[in-house]
Amino acid sequence: MAYNIPVEATLQVIGGKWKVVIMCHLIKGERRTSELKKLMPNITQKMLTQQLRELEQDGVIIRTVYEQVPPKVIYSLSDYGWSLRPILDAMCAWGEGHIDLTGEEVVSS
Repeated sequence: MAYNIPVEATLQVIGGKWKVVIMCHLIKGERRTSELKKLMPNITQKMLTQQLRELEQDGVIIRTVYEQVPPKVIYSLSDYGWSLRPILDAMCAWGEGHIDLTGEEVVSS
């Protein structure tokens, strides 16, 4: 793929409404799909699965399957995913400032 400017490459990997949110939750530790769904109640199961697959295909997250009954699947950030930490931290800091400026609230799960 050819990009006009480098930020297009970044957006190709982390663009969209949910990918950055998923990565922010994974910064805090590995998660099962059901845990991510609880942390993100407004995402559909189909969209969560799609976003996880895309992040895995791009090498940002690691999907580990434990062979047990029922199967256990854990998602975590890859080393490549951890390289996005400064970007995610900057986005969180900007968001906090925006929330303070607008007086909006953060709904905790």
